[in-house]
Amino acid sequence: MSSNANSANPRGVGHEPTTDPWKGFRGVCSGTLVLEAIIVLLVLTVVARVDGGAHMAWWKTVYILVVAGGMIFACAQQKKPWAIPLNLGLAMAVVIGFFVHYTMTIVGVIFLLVWLYLLFLRSQLRQRIAGGYLASQHD
Repeated sequence: MSSNANSANPRGVGHEPTTDPWKGFRGVCSGTLVLEAIIVLLVLTVVARVDGGAHMAWWKTVYILVVAGGMIFACAQQKKPWAIPLNLGLAMAVVIGFFVHYTMTIVGVIFLLVWLYLLFLRSQLRQRIAGGYLASQHD
C-alpha cells in the first residue's frame, strides 16, 4: 500500500454533513466543564480537611466558587465563537489556584491536558469535514 492511499478519500469529498458534527463536540466540551466544576468544588473539602482547616479562608472559598460557577456558565456558551478561549481561561484559573491549595493546581494541570486533547480532536474533526471523511457526508 502506498503512502498516498491515505491522502485521498476514495468516497470523494462529499456534501455538507446531514447532521451537525459540532453538536457532539460541544456536548463533550459541556460535559467536561461540568465534570471539572464538580471536581473543583471538591477542592473545598480538601482545603477544609487538610491540617484541620488551617488553610481555609473566605477568599479561597470565593475563588473556588467563582471558578466553578464560571464553568457552569460556560456550559451554556459552547455555541459561541469565544467558547474555547473561555474554556482554556477557566482551566488556567484552576492551574493558578496554587495559592488556594496545591491540589487545585494538580487538578488544573490534569484538566488542562484534557482541554489540549480536545483541541486536538477539534482540529481532527475540522480536517475530516474538509476531506469528506464523515459518514453523514455520503448519505
